[in-house]
Amino acid sequence: MTALPTLQAPDAGCADAPVLKERGQHEVFCGLTGILWMHRKLQDAFFLIIGSRTCAHLMQSAAGVMIFAEPRFGTAVIEEKDLAGMAVLDEELDRVVQRLLARRPELRTVFLVGSCPSEVIKLDLNRAAERLTSVHGPQVRFAHWSGSGIETTFTQGEDACLRSLVPQLPPKEDDARELLVVGTLADVVEEQFLRIFRALGVGPVRFLPGRSARDLPAVGPGTRLLMAQPWVNETMRALAKRGAERIPAPFPYGVEGTQEWFRAAAREWGVPDGVFDSVLGPPITRARTALRRHREALEGRSIFFFPDSQAEIPIARFLARELGMRPIEVGTPHLDRAHMDAELPLLPGSTRLAEGQDVDKQLDRCREARPDLTVCGMGLANPLEAEGLRTKWSIELVFTPVQGFEQAGDLAELFHRPVDRARRLAVS
Repeated sequence: MTALPTLQAPDAGCADAPVLKERGQHEVFCGLTGILWMHRKLQDAFFLIIGSRTCAHLMQSAAGVMIFAEPRFGTAVIEEKDLAGMAVLDEELDRVVQRLLARRPELRTVFLVGSCPSEVIKLDLNRAAERLTSVHGPQVRFAHWSGSGIETTFTQGEDACLRSLVPQLPPKEDDARELLVVGTLADVVEEQFLRIFRALGVGPVRFLPGRSARDLPAVGPGTRLLMAQPWVNETMRALAKRGAERIPAPFPYGVEGTQEWFRAAAREWGVPDGVFDSVLGPPITRARTALRRHREALEGRSIFFFPDSQAEIPIARFLARELGMRPIEVGTPHLDRAHMDAELPLLPGSTRLAEGQDVDKQLDRCREARPDLTVCGMGLANPLEAEGLRTKWSIELVFTPVQGFEQAGDLAELFHRPVDRARRLAVS
């Protein structure tokens, strides 16, 4: 079998590129929306939002596609009497929690999730979580994190949630090497990754989060970390303080990124090159075949990213290197160079990087550039479509399983689809 090539940057790429930093009005969901994928993963946990009716309406609207199943999240609505100081937080919260546990006795972890209203009126949900754990523990454990739009945006909600679990992770009893994959993955992707790790001889492997909020991995010296999602930055720092070490790697988007993600772990475990090539050769061949028709449609087309999820840089790398697209501007809510060190050199040097957002200024740059495809939030998509720009909803890149070899074609399809739709409309 032919040896698999190592991913190489043709030049410095964007490793030392200047970053346009904007601190104006931004268009993005709040961190509460991270619950929409985490509640499906953590099957014995419940996310209790302490918020307003606006929070409840947001979550119900965004989760409308899941109405066939009873969700593991809900909102304890802050009423006018709460704002006026006429209600006692502990009594009100106890009443809600008692009703919840009576209805859902299978729950083992309840997250008290802060919102903009609870942050503004300074509700001490951390103390409440400790008190409720003393009342209902050890059967049910409570934790607190903030999904407030004042403090977090969209995917940072997951980071805040996982960060809240780190103090509860048990210490490792020895220094034996173990791999911890950090960031929520769809079950099908997790299973695919586990099969490859086992075939390579890398392990034992654990995931954070796992499928149970009570099944927490031990962490300490000997723990090696691989980031599965590019937005778990604070969780990674908290794990590092526990003695865990990050394995630098690109993110597992597309063929090249996934290959190098696994290669980084394989090198850490001393896997021979021949074993690595034989294990990864077949899925790489399948993935490249799946990408071929999409490249024919997308090669040479320009693309512009509005900031949304922090996945913009690795996805832009995939589009540029594997589908031949031309990134004009890649905006991201937060650029953590320490965790993007393997990605930035692989972006074309002509790419403009932007951190944060001033939406009016970015709209002006997008209109001037007239890209073939614009990746943005749903609130901007329709206005831009009315102006003749083709768009892709950025939220689909988070809710759709797109990591790994078997999903590389699905990731490419997300960008091919709006281009193909425009072609069909033009013909008709």
